[in-house]
Amino acid sequence: MGINTSTDIQWMMLAIEQAKQAQEVGEVPVGAILIQNNQLIVSAHNQPISNNDPTAHAEIQLLRAAGKQLNNYRLSNTTLYVTLEPCAMCLGAIVHARVSRIVFGAYDQKSGVCGSCIDLSSSQCFNHSISIQGGIFADRCKDLLQQFFKSRRTNI
Repeated sequence: MGINTSTDIQWMMLAIEQAKQAQEVGEVPVGAILIQNNQLIVSAHNQPISNNDPTAHAEIQLLRAAGKQLNNYRLSNTTLYVTLEPCAMCLGAIVHARVSRIVFGAYDQKSGVCGSCIDLSSSQCFNHSISIQGGIFADRCKDLLQQFFKSRRTNI
């Protein structure tokens, strides 16, 4: 499951579409998709506000849907594409689900744990290793987030 830039670009575009769907319903624009054997398994976006659930990040929503779709809590041999670098909660869940690879867009200097604030992906506290590729469409993903928060500040 190495780097494949053209494939990563194709799938990240779908994750960006999910982020836009989140934005349309007033959620922070973060989107995610899960791929297995070059097939889309599920897609999801942030829903903490609409669900009144602080754990309803795009990645968590995705893992829940994928587990049901595949009838298994283990998501081996999958790649998770997400528009924002995962936080500690999401990375922990992704590792426990045995996702093989994460590809993310924007780096998160405030709470990203795949290299921005800290790199928990190689921590000895996890018994599963995961491949991580960051920065695919980083500027586009970052712009979506910045536009969202700018509009929230001006509408207060």
